Amino acid sequence: MNAPHSEQVVVVTGASGGIGRAVARAYGARRAKVALLARGETGLAGAVDDVEAAGGRALAIPTDVADPDQVEAAAAEAEQTLGPIDIWVNVAFTSVFAPVSEISPAEFRRVTEVSYLGYVYATLSALRRMKSRNRGVIVQVGSALAYRGIPLQSAYCGSKHAIQGFHEALRCELLHERSGVQVTMVQMPAVNTPQFSWVRSRLPHHAQPVPPIFQPEVAARAVLYAADHPRRREYWVGASTAGTLAANAIAPGVLDRYLARTGYASQQTDTPRDPDQPENLFTPADGAGGRDFGAHGIFDDRSRDHSAQLWASQHHGALGVAASLAAAAGAVAVFAGRNRR
Repeated sequence: MNAPHSEQVVVVTGASGGIGRAVARAYGARRAKVALLARGETGLAGAVDDVEAAGGRALAIPTDVADPDQVEAAAAEAEQTLGPIDIWVNVAFTSVFAPVSEISPAEFRRVTEVSYLGYVYATLSALRRMKSRNRGVIVQVGSALAYRGIPLQSAYCGSKHAIQGFHEALRCELLHERSGVQVTMVQMPAVNTPQFSWVRSRLPHHAQPVPPIFQPEVAARAVLYAADHPRRREYWVGASTAGTLAANAIAPGVLDRYLARTGYASQQTDTPRDPDQPENLFTPADGAGGRDFGAHGIFDDRSRDHSAQLWASQHHGALGVAASLAAAAGAVAVFAGRNRR
């Protein structure tokens, strides 16, 4: 049985900024107890303020998810301080924007260790605790890029593809065991997060998410809904995500050529990249005494605060019933019309 919202203990990785920050704040609004895992001390302090201002209880635990010992220690501290973990949300990632040939082996390794293995280590720590109690939910925050690779983001796409395979394998094992622990994945669209201002980049212009762009609160609402309804294997957020995945399933070769033509320009603004912009690949961009980037990036004026497709994804059962009723009504009308002839 799931704990009431106000009693839930939630762990969020990557909680200092972006989607993780928005998720932490949303759980704070539920008055949950939230353990915040990230490297940046300034961002963590801001996340604590957000959660507590919203009405929740916050525990900041500086953690590099690429280190399994740090992750395990964070899980132990969270349970010792807040209680048994009900929900674990994996968000933490890093990336490099560059063509494949311009990314070093060390950079590929670091992105993989954070953006893929960080999910694995966190999931293992969550499972050690949840399986013994036969309850709990793990939410993997994914991306449309878990299915569809795009140019200039090879390291990130590879990590997201790996998470997808890991998630599917784990879900099958939990179903086989008839476990009360559940895992689900939320595939995100382009989101207005600070990553585009702190990612390591070798692009000539400032990086941007491929439009349409959504606010991190849309992503947070999707994560909370998925955690509340984890029987679904995954959720898609945004019509762009659904369209990309459908196109990739139907005509991946055509999509290859389309992205070869459009993928470079669509991921850059017209503004030249600042060569001195902060980077978070090996050290946090929001370290001690640094800047709190918050949940939002610099694209507020171009970002959407709702997703009709997300609503449809969450209510596909009701929509299916409505479609069936509409089809039945249409059939009746056709039949009645024929009988009047």
